[in-house]
Amino acid sequence: MEMAVIDVSDRLRGAIGQKIDVTLRSGTQVSGTLSHVGSESLVLDEGPHQWLVPVTAVLTYRGLGRQARAGQSTASQRLGLASALRMLARDRAELAVHLLESAREERMMRGVIDRVGRDHFDLAVMLPGEVRRSGNVASVATIPFQSLAALRSLRGQDL
Repeated sequence: MEMAVIDVSDRLRGAIGQKIDVTLRSGTQVSGTLSHVGSESLVLDEGPHQWLVPVTAVLTYRGLGRQARAGQSTASQRLGLASALRMLARDRAELAVHLLESAREERMMRGVIDRVGRDHFDLAVMLPGEVRRSGNVASVATIPFQSLAALRSLRGQDL
């Protein structure tokens, strides 16, 4: 495959199953085994956790190698970040949500995704260790996708 026609998602698909390092725009580094590449996000397995990282939050990738795998099916390309977030909302997965506060800083919130719109989601914010019940919700934060740096969940949750 000629380099001029290869995009970064092709390189990412070629690295599935390999350990890579991802530096976010905030400066945070996430490392793990690349297990999934979607049209708008990727999933890294890191020990007992999985990271869902929007591709728009990435500054650099390390460890991709030279392999490339051509594009996804049309159906796979339609499944973007919102679809991954809806699966997490359906599963009521407890998450650590990393938000971009500025070009070099991020903030973390814990909670469960309640609802997902086209370009945002509602996070029921809870204290660590609390189960998602109406009485345990400290607040509900509406988060635009553009503010999302990454999500961390327990491995085994569908991301």
